[in-house]
Amino acid sequence: MSRKPVHLAVYDTLADWETGHTTAWLARFGYEIRTVALSTAPVTSIGGLRVQPDMALAELRPEDSSLLVLPGADLWDTGDGLAPFARTARAFLAAGVPVGAICGATAGLAREGLLDDRAHTSAVSMYLAATGYKGAERYVDADAVTDGDLVTAGPTEPVAFAREIFGRLGDVLDDEKLDAWYRLFHDSDPAAYETLNS
Repeated sequence: MSRKPVHLAVYDTLADWETGHTTAWLARFGYEIRTVALSTAPVTSIGGLRVQPDMALAELRPEDSSLLVLPGADLWDTGDGLAPFARTARAFLAAGVPVGAICGATAGLAREGLLDDRAHTSAVSMYLAATGYKGAERYVDADAVTDGDLVTAGPTEPVAFAREIFGRLGDVLDDEKLDAWYRLFHDSDPAAYETLNS
């Protein structure tokens, strides 16, 4: 049975470094990565990379996806222009399709009310508290957190974010190799290389 694509949200000022491990390794493990934006007009990342989206957000349906990945971006904190992505995350979660949100995207989900009843993390608790959300007691001071179909992480934890997503998808690496992958790319543990490639 073929896998459904992974959808990576792209928008101006997206933080390039936050989803690279996730998308690169999922592609290596056989997932098709499709970029989705508000429209099909090109967007420019915070690092100056120009991205031509594969599809517009209005075309995206949870049943056609394995996962929605929401990177951080300055735009998450400068108005509600990215709110449609948070609403799409709501539809994905309601359909039982995983969502990964890192950095500023966690604030977007907080504003949408999606963190009120789920364990989650972000850059720091004060950052999410500024959104006025009701889930502060569910905040976990950790590199990355999975609660059901939702994975969250702060901006300095792209490797932990990827680890949690791989674990949630469940068909990428077995437990031993997932641990080795994390030790190699997060801890620079050379002993993990042999395990990962055995």
